[in-house]
Amino acid sequence: MEEHYPAHWEADVVLADGGTAHVRPIRPADADRLRSFYSRLSDESIYFRFFGPRPRLSDKEVERFTNVDYVTRVALIATIGDEMVAVIRYDRTGPGEAEVAFLVEDAHQGRGVASVLLEHLAATARERGIERFVADVLPANMRMTGLLRQAGYTAQSQFADGVVRMTLDLTPTDTSAEVTAAREHRAEARSIARLLTPGSVAVIGASREPGGVGQSVLRNLLAAEFTGPVYPVHREVRAVHGVRAYPSVTAIDDEVDLAVVAVPAESVIDVVKECAEKGVHGLVVVSSGFGETGPRGRARQDELARMARSYGLRVVGPNCLGIANTDPAVKLNATLAPTVPGRGEVGFFSQSGALGTALLQRVAQRGMGISSFVSAGNRADVSGNDLLQYWEEDDSTDVILLYLESLGNPRKFTRLARRIARRKPIVVVKSGGTPAGHSAQELGLSDPAISSLFEQAGLIRVDDLIQLFDVGQVLAYQPLPAGPRVALVTNSDALGLLAADACLAAGLEPRPPVNVGPAAGPPEFGTALAGELASPDVDAAVVIDMPPVPGASDEVAAELLRVSKDVAKPVVATFHGHLGMHPALRAGTGSDATPGRGSIPSYAAPEEAVRALAHVVRYARWRAHPAVPPPELDDIDTARARSLARTILSATETGATPDGPPSEPASEPAGEPAGEPSGEAVGAPPAETPAPHPGMASETPDPAPDTGRPGPSGVFAEPGPPVELDATELLSCYGLTVWPAEVVRSPDEAVAAAGRLGWPVVVKVADPGASRRAGTVRLGLTGPELVRNAYTEFAEQLGEGAELAVQRMAPQPAVPTVVGVVDDPAFGPVVSFGLGEVTARLLQDQGFRLAPLTGEDAASLVRSVRAAPLLFGQYGYPPVAVDALEDLLVRVGRLANDLPELARLDLDQVLVGESHVMILGARATLRTPAGPRLDGGPRRLS
Repeated sequence: MEEHYPAHWEADVVLADGGTAHVRPIRPADADRLRSFYSRLSDESIYFRFFGPRPRLSDKEVERFTNVDYVTRVALIATIGDEMVAVIRYDRTGPGEAEVAFLVEDAHQGRGVASVLLEHLAATARERGIERFVADVLPANMRMTGLLRQAGYTAQSQFADGVVRMTLDLTPTDTSAEVTAAREHRAEARSIARLLTPGSVAVIGASREPGGVGQSVLRNLLAAEFTGPVYPVHREVRAVHGVRAYPSVTAIDDEVDLAVVAVPAESVIDVVKECAEKGVHGLVVVSSGFGETGPRGRARQDELARMARSYGLRVVGPNCLGIANTDPAVKLNATLAPTVPGRGEVGFFSQSGALGTALLQRVAQRGMGISSFVSAGNRADVSGNDLLQYWEEDDSTDVILLYLESLGNPRKFTRLARRIARRKPIVVVKSGGTPAGHSAQELGLSDPAISSLFEQAGLIRVDDLIQLFDVGQVLAYQPLPAGPRVALVTNSDALGLLAADACLAAGLEPRPPVNVGPAAGPPEFGTALAGELASPDVDAAVVIDMPPVPGASDEVAAELLRVSKDVAKPVVATFHGHLGMHPALRAGTGSDATPGRGSIPSYAAPEEAVRALAHVVRYARWRAHPAVPPPELDDIDTARARSLARTILSATETGATPDGPPSEPASEPAGEPAGEPSGEAVGAPPAETPAPHPGMASETPDPAPDTGRPGPSGVFAEPGPPVELDATELLSCYGLTVWPAEVVRSPDEAVAAAGRLGWPVVVKVADPGASRRAGTVRLGLTGPELVRNAYTEFAEQLGEGAELAVQRMAPQPAVPTVVGVVDDPAFGPVVSFGLGEVTARLLQDQGFRLAPLTGEDAASLVRSVRAAPLLFGQYGYPPVAVDALEDLLVRVGRLANDLPELARLDLDQVLVGESHVMILGARATLRTPAGPRLDGGPRRLS
């Protein structure tokens, strides 16, 4: 591979129709691939690209198009299988400007190839210091002008000499981010829709052996009465389970949308190639023998994902249970589970294939319904993120349940969840650790930190699978509560008290229990519940019907349904100890007895009902707060902060102080781009030997851009050694001031520093970790003698080599806090907060939020720690300026989000006074980023 080949530009992408392609930089070895691609173009596509006929490319043109320097001349291609289907390129024409052109094969136009290539080329251009794209387009090429205008960038156009010249400012905007997110959402949702709504299914590896994996899937497909044709595929037999079999998927005469693969692991790759040749849209690989078996299996799994994506296929699995869709128009049960729950409004995703059958049985036993189910197994390709995109738009899904064992792209997961949870609740069980077979790295954050980030995103995280379904059945059938006030209607004093205690423990506000008596019947329960629900002081109700002697249970259930109908307050029950959707408590059931909205979920014990309700109350509280973007900060200087970080890193890597600008490669003459067709072709007519752009022969490229610092070749470097520094100047770029301090090396220096800083002062150990230890600071020193004594004491205690500092005494009273940032490889920049007291540190009483922070994020972060009451005037502490603390957190979050070079930031301590905050110590760690942040660039599959 070429020495400076930018491998981090490679990406698998999902196209607008749900298919996939591979995007990568062009290489000299692509010459024949380019010729083959060009031979398949229509005359119109060539005309729109070159503004005239050009039957073939000359050898000189092919050489020029495939030999680029990846700095001033860049080309990206999209491939499906071994074929190139599109190419896009830019050639620098001047400082900060490049000419762009692209070309898409006619057979693949309209699939969104051009838009995704433009996103990727814009990202590479910004990495190389390009600020603007210029494109010449023929007026008749309306689709191309529309595509450029719809990219979300600021676009200008002018008409001259029969050509429309369009200029795109590549500075990311809110609109361009929204366009990218919307395209990503539609593409990924469609890719899952093609899996869950197939018109036909082939079972590859279906055998006659009873209990065989392939036969089990085939039998379950047929038993569910799948609405399309099912094709067993077996190399030798002519029929399986009474259905005609085919020797290969390519031997099937009709189209095949979905293939379930149940062949030995070593044969799966060959099956992928056959399915690609047949035009199959997606694969469900139930075969085992992949990543869960060790390094060889993991290599086979990676090859499966790479091969499938390169051919345009999405893959569920391997080592998975399968997928199901209860839509009456589909009736898909392509799983190993003989029992699939009935129709419902719950989308269910499980990474565990082994648990899948038991989970589906448990859902069915509860009487809950599902809309669709996906078991991802080793999650080589399709992940929970893909399902979130699909369920967001699926009208049949109102609630999402996730059992996660790993997170492939955690930052994207939280981004999607935060958006989707505004409309549809998401309940998550996240197991500890990552199974060996999964295509995901172990998470570096602690479990409490992950819980905090899930809370920020509006996710309902529960501890186990029982709670997953407990909470799910409330959300699926009952409205959201407006608050935490809970009515308790019971026929047992003891159980009513248990429920009240459970409410208090869960942070709810119970009303005094209404005891209707052990012999109560429908009238008593109905009257009591109606009275409580009618009260403006009630937001939800728990009904406990545990009669000592069985009675008219169905009549009581009917009365509860009647009273709670059309009341916008949730009602849950402990009904005769039943767990799930009791048949008598189901509302709006049809012939299949599937519970509908308004059905009352039942729990085995009142504490379980209250626990589930408490989760829903907290979610409703989060959802009630409007979603707002991070606040605008006018007094920050992001450009100076980035320049400062890069200057420090450059000086460290070269071993010298950077006195002047770094050397830059000379710019090549303006060259000719390679374009896109028939409505998706753009370009200018090139000369056989392009002439230099006037005045540009000696131009040099612009400085490196703002999205991460490239190495000497322009490509992102390997992460350099971390550089630790005082963060005072960096923080000043974001309107934050560090309380002044001076390092001293003698008693006389300490006294002199105190005179300069102003009395009273403190003398402290300058070690950044000293604040975590007791006895490392002397406070309130009002005169020279006290300062000398403090210095002498520390020198005797720590030795003559100890580094001490003098700092002006911060105004009191004040509460010490600690603020930090860590750039996590999976989640990105994470802001942490806690109190600076020794006890709080010892108990690791911290909260966490993803950067950037909104005002609401900062407020909830401050209140998330257990010691937060100390900031609000409780336990003898004075009320302090929490609003100033929240502003500091927002600024720190913005700094962390803006600077990919920032690996760590420690503000220790931050004193929160009565009117303002004071940063007593600030240390930062910088490092050269290895590439764009996860989920921080153009669309790509994880």
